[in-house]
Amino acid sequence: MKWTEGIDKIGLGLYFLLCVFAIANIYSVDEGLGKKQLLFFGISIFVGIIIFFSRSKFFENMSGIIYIGGVLMLAGLHVFGTEILGQKNWYKFGSFTMQPVEFSKIGVALMLANYVSSADFNLHNRKSLLTVLAIIGIPAITVLSIPDVGSLLVFTAFFIALYREGLSGKLFVVGGLFAAVFLIANYLNDPLQWSLWYFTVFILVIGGIWFAFNAAFLRKNIYNLLPGVAIIVLLAGLSVISPIIFEKLPKHQQERVEVLYKGEREFRDTSGYNLLYSKTAIGSGGLTGKGYREGSVTQGKFVPEQETDYIFCTVGEEWGFVGSAILVLFYLIYIGRIYYLSEQQKPVFNRVFGYCFASILFMHFSINLGMVMGLFPTVGIPLPYFSYGGSSLLAFSIMTFIFFKLNYADKNSLV
Repeated sequence: MKWTEGIDKIGLGLYFLLCVFAIANIYSVDEGLGKKQLLFFGISIFVGIIIFFSRSKFFENMSGIIYIGGVLMLAGLHVFGTEILGQKNWYKFGSFTMQPVEFSKIGVALMLANYVSSADFNLHNRKSLLTVLAIIGIPAITVLSIPDVGSLLVFTAFFIALYREGLSGKLFVVGGLFAAVFLIANYLNDPLQWSLWYFTVFILVIGGIWFAFNAAFLRKNIYNLLPGVAIIVLLAGLSVISPIIFEKLPKHQQERVEVLYKGEREFRDTSGYNLLYSKTAIGSGGLTGKGYREGSVTQGKFVPEQETDYIFCTVGEEWGFVGSAILVLFYLIYIGRIYYLSEQQKPVFNRVFGYCFASILFMHFSINLGMVMGLFPTVGIPLPYFSYGGSSLLAFSIMTFIFFKLNYADKNSLV
């Protein structure tokens, strides 16, 4: 049997395609950064080769150490971190910087996969549920303390993997309700009005639907009503305190949320500036784009951070709707491919890690594109493989090669 059998050529081919196209677009924005990204890509490939020729069990055996190392790196930011763009979430080594939150996701994915694949794991057991929540919660709380709200949102990706392993879908419904209440309460900006009128309607509608689906179950034990009542009470409390919490946020963070309600033009000189020119760049690309290195917004450097978080607007301007659609399609095929391969894995460890990896990619992809197009607040989430940055590219590449190594080992296993 050839040693190349078992290598997923489609997945790795898409990885190389995305990285090469990304370097070309970063080079269009800034030649110097494009060359540096090419260097980071070379380093990522070198690390990937080392990973591919290592033992597949190494990652499972070392998951605890990698996890603890990731948490310690996050905690160390409070003492040794360097503040860049208002956030102290970087380590600086001479002219190079490193963002540990990108690498901490690898540790969480490995640790979660290790624990879920253990013999005593049962998601319906309270001890197991609390343990997985702790595995995700410890680094998530550390990230929040930095604070890095954007990266905190990405940690919700791990719950998609847990859903595959039996986590109730009701958790996602409750989470969506909390997010909706927070946004609507701040939009109304009147906690008393919201709590006395709008929330009353909300309780009647949601409570009525919930009771209708659970009436037969509740007749057997009235105490089953308590979780629903608790959630409604918490939502009521959130609706009242949300505007108060919102007023305590820094002004620029408030504006990033308000842009969703009022439009970017009202904040064109502050938090809406990036979004305004991002939309301008994407819209000006038309159907087929202005051509490589021919975009006036891109070449004029009107969009700050266009090589990082807002790199997609470069694609929209220079490659147009067709180029943007093809890129989106490639991402969806790639992420779908990882989910598909994850489902084919025989070891539970491989499957859970694959789902974690694909879900992290999906969250980054969705939030970044939503942010660039004004469907989501600006939160500083890079587009996987595409945004400039050594930390992001190397971290995603490490997860990529770990997964395809696990997939290779599974395909060549005799068990």
